[in-house]
Amino acid sequence: MEKKLKLNDGTVMPILGQGAWYMGENPSRRQEEIDALRLGVQSGMTLIDTAEMYGEGLSEILVGEAIKEFRREDLFLVSKVYPHNAGRKNIFHSLKKSLERLDTLYLDLYLLHWRGSVPLSETVDCMEELKAEGLIKNWGVSNFDTADMKELLSLPHGDQCRVNQVLYNLGSRGVEYDLLPYMRSKGIALMAYCPLAHDDRTRRTITNEPEIRSLSERLDITPEQLMLSFLLAQEHVCAIPKASSPQHVRENAVALKIELGEADLRLLDSSFPAPTRKVFLDML
Repeated sequence: MEKKLKLNDGTVMPILGQGAWYMGENPSRRQEEIDALRLGVQSGMTLIDTAEMYGEGLSEILVGEAIKEFRREDLFLVSKVYPHNAGRKNIFHSLKKSLERLDTLYLDLYLLHWRGSVPLSETVDCMEELKAEGLIKNWGVSNFDTADMKELLSLPHGDQCRVNQVLYNLGSRGVEYDLLPYMRSKGIALMAYCPLAHDDRTRRTITNEPEIRSLSERLDITPEQLMLSFLLAQEHVCAIPKASSPQHVRENAVALKIELGEADLRLLDSSFPAPTRKVFLDML
């Protein structure tokens, strides 16, 4: 059964999805990437995250091709708008182009990719208009730290924000100090990008740590599956690992079936502890 996360308006969202950064940019891998996305949907990862920035639209085109064989209402599509396009001058055109590339009539979630020079109040007003027109079901932000979120929620209709997508994984737990608790208090979900670390070297550092390997072996899972299951055990958190091959999709999907016990989580805390003070938000 597909696990869900309830947003603060009652909307339900899968807790494990699929990221599509860099996908669609290499023609020789196109079919493998399409097959991977389709297998992910079939495996319960019906949330797919992309952005107009990814390959300047090539990722959205690939996702649009991959989802053709599925019922739209069975999917949860997320895309993101460039900060310089997030004002009244450009956002309506940006969304229209994203919808055309994805070949869909609406997005389930539209995110401001990061903060730019457009006033937040203008972006919020535009997002609410897009929602009223039925072009998006909900909206949110990405790469917002605690101060940004507080400013957003102080604005008219800022409390309509449903999600903040940020970098979060076992080796990067800074959000747990103040951002995640604040978002939980407001019912705003955290969507974790780079849940398996932001580069290969960092991932190897985590997965080769002796306690991580030992716990993975005891649970009969891979260290990467352990990393994903750690995030899925956190309240009001979903994760969007990128998997551009069917094999990686199969491995990620196993995380939906893993239940970590309190002792397991304590061991992870001891190996990769959360910070005890405020740290800058990690971003890519």
